[in-house]
Amino acid sequence: MTYDLAIIGAGPAGTAAGVYAARKRLKTLLITKDFENQSAVSGNIQNWIGTISISGPELAKSFKAHLDAYKDDVLDLKEGYWVTSIKKEGDEFVIETEKSGAKEEFRAKTILLTVGSVRRKLEVPGAAEFDNKGLTYCATCDGPLFADQDVAVIGGGNAAFETALQLLAYCKSVTLLTRGETFRADPITVEKTHQNPKFKAITNAEIKEVKGQKFVNGLVYTDKKSSEMVTLPVTGIFVEIGLIPNTDFTKGMVELNSHGHIKVDPRTQRTSVDGIWAAGDASDGLYHQNNIAAGDAVKALEDIYMYLQLKK
Repeated sequence: MTYDLAIIGAGPAGTAAGVYAARKRLKTLLITKDFENQSAVSGNIQNWIGTISISGPELAKSFKAHLDAYKDDVLDLKEGYWVTSIKKEGDEFVIETEKSGAKEEFRAKTILLTVGSVRRKLEVPGAAEFDNKGLTYCATCDGPLFADQDVAVIGGGNAAFETALQLLAYCKSVTLLTRGETFRADPITVEKTHQNPKFKAITNAEIKEVKGQKFVNGLVYTDKKSSEMVTLPVTGIFVEIGLIPNTDFTKGMVELNSHGHIKVDPRTQRTSVDGIWAAGDASDGLYHQNNIAAGDAVKALEDIYMYLQLKK
């Protein structure tokens, strides 16, 4: 059979699109490895609109529960599947998947890519041990938990400085460390952040180790110019060293930017290929958050629905 729509990925974007598609009675296929997303590691998410506080695992469970409540006979959920490639045959798309070594193909008239991205991990001793124990990759999710504490931000781009600005609202002090001699962030953001007396930036800092006992209590770095080893006493470490979009399987199909994000029209979320849309962290939107991903997916779904109606 040929589905009206295939949604690939089931984070906030894929779930939102799936619910809307089911309510519009589009014959929809949703393919996902699982329902976890970047926030699944967070113990306390306080910015998911309509929910004052929820853990990452509970949020992931709620995504699946919401889909189950609406799927009826119009949405087929394929969980545990990896999409390996997409190709176009005539007016349809062929989606090649794999599950437990078995291959399977599906067909759809349209595709919505909501495959998300993964945080580039800090790979130094102690980083894995203290992940979610003082070391975090999401200031929006976890920042308020570090109120009145001394924290560090690792990174030198816009995301790192925007994280620092968020944290300065409630943290005792924020120290930003970057490997380079200069910052990659835009000068206005850098200047704005430096105006806060609670902020300090350290350049030429090579991160060597995350220290702690039950939780983080320090960050060790080397001054690349003097070779001096320094231990910075902090109770929170926020890592902003980039995102890796899960778009390898789309190469050669849709247009990507230099970072691997899918280029979209921000009005409709359409990609460079007629019949394919993208939303969430895998797209090239300026900001990436759960609520933004869900909103962009709803925008895409509305456009997909009109596209299919006009094709009839």
